Amino acid sequence: MQYLHTMVRISDIDASLHFYCDLLGLKEVRRKENEKGRFTLVFLTAPEDEQRSEELQAPELELTYNWDPEEYSGGRNFGHLAYRVDDIYALCQKLQDNGVTINRPPHDGHMAFVKSPDGISVELLQKGDALPPKEPWASMENTGSW
Repeated sequence: MQYLHTMVRISDIDASLHFYCDLLGLKEVRRKENEKGRFTLVFLTAPEDEQRSEELQAPELELTYNWDPEEYSGGRNFGHLAYRVDDIYALCQKLQDNGVTINRPPHDGHMAFVKSPDGISVELLQKGDALPPKEPWASMENTGSW
């Protein structure tokens, strides 16, 4: 068995690419337009997985955009995506500076949760050992759900 991708439905390609690529740092590796099915698939990968993505088309995140408007809710029942990051504090600061709510701040220097524009929970895990506790993260309250 081999993990290939996770698919999440999105309602706005530009907002989603801003979140996943510009803010989280993923890279778009291919895109498929299906006129008959009236949808667009956008495949993303983490920078450190780019070579494997090119060779295997895995591991990837598949964003599915249906051209006909649909309302998506219940992102939490999906579960969450998880990404290992080089500096959890720096990434959380970048996300927060760009209007993203840090639902579960990295109190412990190890784990945080945020949500995509479509309500998909994204877990951020510090690469290697947890960073030493640091303000404002150590005392920041949790917000909402994740």
